[in-house]
Amino acid sequence: MGERAARDASGAGPAGPVAVSWRPTRGRASPAQDRPPARPRPAPTRGPPTDSPRPGLPTEAAPRPEAPTDSLSAAPTAAPSPGPTEGRLPEAVDADRSGYISVKELKQALLNSNWSTFNDETCLLMINMFDKTRSGRIDVYGFSALLRFIHQWKNLFQQYDRDQSGSISFSELQQAFSQMGYNLSPQFSQLLLARYAQRSSNPSIQLDRFIQICMQLQSTTDAFREKDTGLVGNVRLSYEDFLTMVVTRMM
Repeated sequence: MGERAARDASGAGPAGPVAVSWRPTRGRASPAQDRPPARPRPAPTRGPPTDSPRPGLPTEAAPRPEAPTDSLSAAPTAAPSPGPTEGRLPEAVDADRSGYISVKELKQALLNSNWSTFNDETCLLMINMFDKTRSGRIDVYGFSALLRFIHQWKNLFQQYDRDQSGSISFSELQQAFSQMGYNLSPQFSQLLLARYAQRSSNPSIQLDRFIQICMQLQSTTDAFREKDTGLVGNVRLSYEDFLTMVVTRMM
């Protein structure tokens, strides 16, 4: 995606979505303008690193310390992206100048490594997660939080994409589930590939579908744990309880 943004900036290649990684500002002066030079301090003594990967999935409440890169696709390169002015959304994303991002606008702003836009289901899931007013849209600060969320997933996606192909294959998906702490059969992974991967002789998952699968898997796992109070790995559910779980967690 970064290479595409570079071509668009130079006038070469077709016009399309641009990289949109940025952080909103509140009009503050830069630290170099309003802070005196810091006094040198001795380096603190550090113990063993504590930021080791944990089983499970990233959440907004526990962001990774790495700063976001400029590209939202799985491409390894990036180009400078438009930033906010006085906490406003960039016009490249906020197409209708409303000050809010809709599902349609988010879809057009996010690309996979194969240049396809994110699918509607994933965009709706993410909008609903950061839509504090239940209006179906997010403001500049919700969008900034959503970008951090996407980059956490992108980091995991690239970690599990062992061959750096830009997509997750069957074996890579199995390894990803195992490292996340899920004990799932190969048949289940094949089912997911049949449902979410593009039809080909060697099906694989793009970044948007990877995010969607993992979000829904985490959500339904949380719902299951609420019923499995004894942590035995199975529960008895009525038909309506099952439907309630699906409706509240996946729709």
